[in-house]
Parts: sequence; C-alpha cells; structure tokens
Amino acid sequence: MFNKRVKISTLLTSATAGDQVTVMGWVRTFRNNQFIALNDGSTNNNIQVVAELGKFDDNLLKRLTTGASVKVTGEVVPSIGKGQSVEIKAGAIEILGDSDPEKYPLQPKKHSLEFLREIAHLRFRTNTFGSVFRIRHSLAFAVHKFFNEKGFVYMHTPVITASDAEGAGEMFRVTTLDLDKLPRTEDGAVNFKEDFFGRSTNLTVSGQLEGELAAMAFSEIYTFGPTFRAENSNTARHLAEFWMIEPEMAFHDLEDNMNLAEEFIKYIIRYVMEHNADDLTFLTQRLAEEEKQKPQNERSEMGLIEKLEFVVNNAFERITYTEAIDILLQSPAYKKKKFQYEVKWGVDMQSEHERYLVEKHFKKPVIVTNYPAEIKSFYMRLNEDGKTVAAMDILAPGIGEIVGGSQREERLDVLEEKMKKLGVPAEELWWYLDTRRFGSVPHAGFGLGFERMVLFVTGMGNIRDVIPFPRTPKNAEF
Repeated sequence: MFNKRVKISTLLTSATAGDQVTVMGWVRTFRNNQFIALNDGSTNNNIQVVAELGKFDDNLLKRLTTGASVKVTGEVVPSIGKGQSVEIKAGAIEILGDSDPEKYPLQPKKHSLEFLREIAHLRFRTNTFGSVFRIRHSLAFAVHKFFNEKGFVYMHTPVITASDAEGAGEMFRVTTLDLDKLPRTEDGAVNFKEDFFGRSTNLTVSGQLEGELAAMAFSEIYTFGPTFRAENSNTARHLAEFWMIEPEMAFHDLEDNMNLAEEFIKYIIRYVMEHNADDLTFLTQRLAEEEKQKPQNERSEMGLIEKLEFVVNNAFERITYTEAIDILLQSPAYKKKKFQYEVKWGVDMQSEHERYLVEKHFKKPVIVTNYPAEIKSFYMRLNEDGKTVAAMDILAPGIGEIVGGSQREERLDVLEEKMKKLGVPAEELWWYLDTRRFGSVPHAGFGLGFERMVLFVTGMGNIRDVIPFPRTPKNAEF
C-alpha cells in the first residue's frame, strides 16, 4: 500500500529513533555505495538512507542512480552526519523507476536558470524550483484564505470573451474556423457569424468587467484565474499567459481600495513567512550568492527575508501622480539624464520611473493615485478636476507596478461620455452599462498579477521562473 509512506518533511520534524517507516522519493545522490540522499518534494531537505554494506544485491545498488525513484522501508536512527538529526537504516529497498545516468540531464551539479527553462518538465526537482513552487502554492492558498475570511465570494469569470476590458487590442483570437478557407462577407471581412459563437471571440485579458456584475449582487467578490496578452514582449517581466487576482467591492471608494490592497499584500506575504521559512531561507542564500556577482552599486540593500519583513511591518507610502512626477523631475537621475524615457505630466510612468520612486526615493512600496484620465481605462472614475481619475497603482521594489486598480465610474452619463470619447462600443457592453442603470453604487477594485507577486516574494529575477510552464513569444513548449 503506497499511502502508508511518510513524507520526508514530516519525518525530519517529528520522527523519533526506533520508528519503522516507509519513505518514497527520488535519489539525489548515492555515495560510497552506502549513503542515499532521498527527496520527495515535500521539502528541500533530503533524508539520508543508509544501505548497510553487504546487505543489498550489487545489481540493485547499481540502479540507485540520480533521478531514480525508490521505496525504502527501515528504522529511524539518530544521525551522526551534519545537518539532520535522524536518518533511515534501510531494511528493504525497492526501485520504482530507473533513471539512466547517461541521459538524465539533472546531475548533481549547478545548472543555469536558462538551461533549466529548456527542461521545464524536470526543473521542479531542483532545490531552487522546489522552493519557488512551494511558495507559489502557499501564496495561492493565502489568497483564498484572505478573501474567504473577509466574506468575499469567489467568482469564476469566463476565459473566452467577446469584450476587451483593458482596451488593450492585443488579444488571442478563439476560433473554430478553417484558417485555410475562411468564410468572407461581401466586403471581404471574415464572416464570424459562421464561427462557433457566431461572433469574434478572444481569450480574456481581465475578469474585471464580469466581476463588477457579481459585485452588484454580492457586494464583495474576487476572481483568481488565467489571463492572456498577445504582446510581443520578450522581457523578464512579461508573459503571454499569467494569473490575475481581481477583487471587486461595492460600497468602496479609492481609499477603501488602497487599504484593502495593502492589507492583502501584507497578509499573503506574512502567510508565506510563517509557513515556508525553510524555502525562504534557501532562496535568501541563493539571492545573496547571485548578488555577489553584481557590481556594488547594483546590489540590493536588503536580503530577501529582510525585504519581506520591511514590507509587512511598514505602511506603504501614498502619493499622487502629480507628486510622483514632481519627485522625478527634481531627482538627480533626471537632472543627469539617466532616465531612458521622458518625464512630464501626462506620460505613463515606465518601470524605470516606478523603480526609482520605490528603490531610491522612498525605499519602500509606494501607492500612486489620481492618474491623468488620458492614460487610464474608460471605467475609472473621473475626479472633480476633470483631468484625473481615481486610480491607484502599487509599486514594489525590484519590480515596479504589482497592483493596478481604481474606483469605478458609477455615473451612467459620465461613463457613456468617456466610452464615446475613447471609442469603446457601448452597444457591445450594454450588459455592463446595465449595472449603472439598475441600482448603481460607488464601487472599486484592483488587479494583482500573481506571477509578479511570486517574483517579489521569491527574489527570482525572471518571471519565466515563477510559473510552471511559461508562455512567451515563439515558445509554447510542454
């Protein structure tokens, strides 16, 4: 019976000498024809299995290669080796699956992250990715825990949609039409009436608009699902498929929105710090080693755990967009022409501007509010000045924008005017406008890119290393 096995994480923390146990896992190393380092993914720490010399058949021992899977039954005994209090004296060893050492690509040596991306189906077995994906799991669990404790309703919004919530225009089309002989209308356009849904459809870029519909009934909801952007961005910060967390709250204004977002971020980071201490310690050491390779002026001032503690224990700085632009214009970086992109009121701040505010000026997370209406989406509430909207972005060290949100425009006439001005077709969003016709209320919401949060918490440098199977331009492997 397989389910009688003991997980290695449990064994290392609670087993006592004399216990008879069964463990299963994959061989990391086999030394001196006697010492097996076994790992089952429940922790980065291996359990040492001692195969007493002369007790086991030589043919069996030859199959104990790196990557092979084994079942071991034996006695827990005190360990005289460094780093662990107990080990297993093997009574029986069974090979569950062989691993050819000549072909297995994950030999016990240091591998580059670039190489590991090429074998993403195996990289989970390394310590780095073991830690990253256990932390990803904890963050996802903490997301649901936070909203559940606050009485939010979890809403599944559609992956296939006919609307473009962001006005992004860079979407993946969904179709069942034969691309070799597309049906055409009289004017030569593709005839989507013959398609599966009878109209043009795409993969969603956001669940926000549908989330707002649910918030108008349940008061507070959240979505947590995949979203897609067909941007041809080959950078360390962009993915074509990623996960978004999008709460929508009736009877909330911009300040309520900011308060919730800050509380949320601190909660999920705190959860990981409490439940993934070993993984964070490993990634902190890994990051420290990586930082040593950088020039002194490019190194982080804080270690990973120190940074997370700082975020959890300090209030986020709150400034307006206008104040942010003034700070950038007065900065030494601007005066010395170190910014690549233009700085003036009305521009959409780039990552270099956001990171300057967070890392150089305030040295902590910053919430920027009240952006120019021209650079923000149609659904954001117009402020009394007629020039800005009640938007907010949360900027984090090392990443830049991690949360984007706003108070939504609840006034039907103002919303219709904005849609007309921006060329958003009101007839396609009649259902969205109905929420303003029938019992409209002040409401707000935000979106948090889950992978960027995982990036922040793990200290990894490339977003492709915090999602199991990254989807990027020209890459849909595995």
